[in-house]
Amino acid sequence: MNYLLKVGFIMILFTSATQALNIIMPEDIFTPIQANNGMVVTSEQIATKIGLEILKNGGNAIDAAVTIGFVMSVTFPQAGNLGGGGFMLIYSAKDKKVIAIDYREQAPAKSSRDMFLAANGEVNYQLSQFSYLSAGVPGTVAGMALALEKYGTLSLAEALAPAIKLAAEGFIISHSFSNNIKHRADDFNKYPATTAIFLKADGSFYEAGELFVQKDLANTLKIIAKQGIKGFYTGEVAELIANDMLQHDGLITTADLANYQPKLRQPIYGTYRGHTIYSMSPPSSGGIHIVQILNILENYDITGHNTATTIHLMAEAMKRAYADRSKYLGDTDFVTVPIAGLTSKSYAANLSQQINKLKASNTILPGQPSKYESEETTHYSVADKAGNAVSNTYSLNFSYGAGIVIKGTGMLINNTMDDFSSKPGQPNAYGLIGSTANAIEPNKRMLSSMSPTIVLKNGKPFIITGSPGGSKIITTTLQVILNVIDHNMNIQEAVNAVRIHHQWQPNEIRIEKGLNLDTIRLLTAMGHKVVVKSTMGTAASILLENGLYYGASDPRRDGMALGY
Repeated sequence: MNYLLKVGFIMILFTSATQALNIIMPEDIFTPIQANNGMVVTSEQIATKIGLEILKNGGNAIDAAVTIGFVMSVTFPQAGNLGGGGFMLIYSAKDKKVIAIDYREQAPAKSSRDMFLAANGEVNYQLSQFSYLSAGVPGTVAGMALALEKYGTLSLAEALAPAIKLAAEGFIISHSFSNNIKHRADDFNKYPATTAIFLKADGSFYEAGELFVQKDLANTLKIIAKQGIKGFYTGEVAELIANDMLQHDGLITTADLANYQPKLRQPIYGTYRGHTIYSMSPPSSGGIHIVQILNILENYDITGHNTATTIHLMAEAMKRAYADRSKYLGDTDFVTVPIAGLTSKSYAANLSQQINKLKASNTILPGQPSKYESEETTHYSVADKAGNAVSNTYSLNFSYGAGIVIKGTGMLINNTMDDFSSKPGQPNAYGLIGSTANAIEPNKRMLSSMSPTIVLKNGKPFIITGSPGGSKIITTTLQVILNVIDHNMNIQEAVNAVRIHHQWQPNEIRIEKGLNLDTIRLLTAMGHKVVVKSTMGTAASILLENGLYYGASDPRRDGMALGY
């Protein structure tokens, strides 16, 4: 067996075991996968292998990333998607610059600010999270097509071919695929079109080792391959989406679909200890707050990994960033976000002066930056031998979105309308609090935490990373960067290490199992509330150094890193 495939297979077994046991293993069990020419890291094994084949056959990182995105719509339906949206960061070796593509979903034209409020004025979470009303206009197909057209070498039909084959002919499902379906079965049973795909005709479950075929999805993919993005946003597929919406009180219309456009954005830029940080700009909050937290921490000598002092400083920086998120962040096409102020070194220095190095801050309000001009997701990272790199994060929001398949398309639809602030001051499904900056408006894009990130060293890609995880995406991505730069870990150690998270509200440090009990006691003595919960994030990461590619698949979920 090929060495890289063999190591990848061992890692698959390991990740399945750790996921089932909900534990974090010692950080030094694995060294990262090493390669000379290119690297692919995803949360799904079939997609990883196909992405690597694209690179081996002469495709670039963008070709591989787009092909992976479509493949995962078939093989990883809880997050891979046609009916969702996301963000892609591309490093172009030719142009020596980072490009940000926003293909986030947007609110239908008939949306209204109070559409999820009940008669008593409270948020109706059933409507905002588990109904046709919870769906935003999907952006994945348009975003992938834009990336391929501008920066790839394959045609859209070529990039879609592996996904079409997998959907039409089927693939052998894994234990985790089968278990994920079983976990959502009660929700699927509410929708006949969903049940028809994810359950057998007699209502029984697909088990590991069985063939899973998706004829309707294959047909949708074939239409896109033949007609391009018009095949999705107009014509038969658009009519199917709009008709299903109309029959179930949803808002998406054929006009909404026809009017959708992905957008090229300016990526968020920052520096940290001699490294250049590029991450996603609004409507993602990820890039701003990764840079903001790094700016705060740059004022301290961060030495011991996951010591009480280090965690205290990280938590205090995180609190202040998430407090600012609640007030200032939204879609910059609709609101003014003080990006330059929030990411400035001077603002971070002022915030760092508020931090008591020995005691937790329990009363924090959003700060006052200078007014310059502003949990189911999946992430993958790709690097090619020419020096191009892609960091892509996309999602349906919840696992399988709202659990709704659009009849006749085989496609799950997102429930990302819940990412808006349905009522300012009220938390969404991830406990995140928003303001009027993220209020629902027609054609507006909802705020996100997705944080595809590329770190440059000496002007070249050094770390390519990102993660799923709802509100914990930002802090997961942050800690991979800190672990490499501040704690000199290799990329696998950086990904494996125990994570912490603080999002201002609720006022608690969330930690994974495995943190030293004495450290927990010291943090408690400082005034922190520490809670141990399930694992956080799934960072798919690549490190490039000395001409070599090092890939790390996260042991918290099935996944694979492959290079050549």
